Amino acid sequence: MSSTKPAGLPELPSVDWVLRTPAAADLIERFGRPASTQAIRAALQEARAALRAGGGAAPTAEDVAVRSFARLDEESRSTLAPLFNLTGTVLHTNLGRAVFADAAVEAALAVMREAVALEFDLASGKRGERDDHVRGLLRDLTGAEDATVVNNNAAAVLLCLNTLANGREAIVSRGELIEIGGAFRMPDIVTRAGAKLVEVGTTNRTHPKDYRAAVTAETGAILKVHTSNYRIQGFTAEAGTEELARLAKAAGLPLVHDLGSGVLIDLSRYGLRREPTVREVAAAGADLVTFSGDKLLGGPQAGYIVGRRDLVAAINRNPLKRALRVDKVRLAAIEATLKLYRDPDRLADRLPTLRLLARPLGDIEAQAARLLPHVAGALGDAFDVEPCACRSQIGSGALPLETIASAGLAIRPRGGGGRSVEALAARLRRLPRPVVGRIDDGRLLLDLRCLGDEAGFAASLASLAAAPGAAP
Repeated sequence: MSSTKPAGLPELPSVDWVLRTPAAADLIERFGRPASTQAIRAALQEARAALRAGGGAAPTAEDVAVRSFARLDEESRSTLAPLFNLTGTVLHTNLGRAVFADAAVEAALAVMREAVALEFDLASGKRGERDDHVRGLLRDLTGAEDATVVNNNAAAVLLCLNTLANGREAIVSRGELIEIGGAFRMPDIVTRAGAKLVEVGTTNRTHPKDYRAAVTAETGAILKVHTSNYRIQGFTAEAGTEELARLAKAAGLPLVHDLGSGVLIDLSRYGLRREPTVREVAAAGADLVTFSGDKLLGGPQAGYIVGRRDLVAAINRNPLKRALRVDKVRLAAIEATLKLYRDPDRLADRLPTLRLLARPLGDIEAQAARLLPHVAGALGDAFDVEPCACRSQIGSGALPLETIASAGLAIRPRGGGGRSVEALAARLRRLPRPVVGRIDDGRLLLDLRCLGDEAGFAASLASLAAAPGAAP
């Protein structure tokens, strides 16, 4: 093996020399000396490896400092950076579900900057309860006697069952044993709550008599689950809330109704299929109703529990409640979101989820026409771009069979080639503000229903066109 040192290695600057350059001064000012020194060492190591492989001339000390700055700048970018959701799924679980209303954002920022009376009663000067900030709003909006809030709806169901049926039985219809995102299954939640699952009925048909026959001295609760993320159609039967409420009351048992993606208003006024509201389910006799905050309700991730005062009080005494509670930032955003529901006539203007779901098709089609030349210009001659009709979906398990007429842009590689479509989708995801569409039938489809910042989208496309190798 030759012991001759590769050309260029003697010219590599030392770490100390790089740290003395003007560029390094900016590096240290931005990222601090320890991180800067580590990045410079890494850049020199890469340069050394390239030289040993015969890769050109040695970089100058200034070059190394610039490369180190670029490395640290890339690493400092948040992995939760904003992106353009052009998938056609309004409440996309993997993209953060509901976009917050401006009022919720402002409320969250306010409590992040200052001390607040989170658990402090300003009137008495004594300790307060954090749930008090939203309890009254939830009672008014649902008609329930009392309410509490935890970090998501799975936690709400877990807490209810752990409080009411720990070490006892929970009766559930086989047709309602849902699986939600991330492979979380209702039977697992019941078991983790400390309850014994008792399945009744069949997948497609469950009758009140099935519940009645399953009630024993060991029963702790009856659980009804709204199958908001799928539908069983055809020869079906299920016990309604009112029937189960009468049965539960006769047996001296609490009825817990998990609404999943709960709604506080009638969605049919926005052209969507009607879903049972929380108020309706509570009025039908459910002792406790649980539902999500970041789906159709359009707010931060949260799980709401509303219902009988004595049962909510028992839930709040459960030690698990502290482990599942929400912090001041989310609580402030929740309060601001719920307050928007007190003015239903202007709700769609102020709540992004409803605004996007109710967005007129004509507006989206006009936007597609405006953006077509921008997209075509950014992609060059390698792709054909055409306006197209498409269907948006609500997402996050809500209204699974419901789609909404929408419009967008369909991008196909000239001469075919699915690999080019995949490569283009990857390049769009690497933009300073990533663009996420969906691949459908050999084309990249950009559904524009959720595109609000049209100018920002055009600017991102311009950076794609300006990048080296713009045509994938």
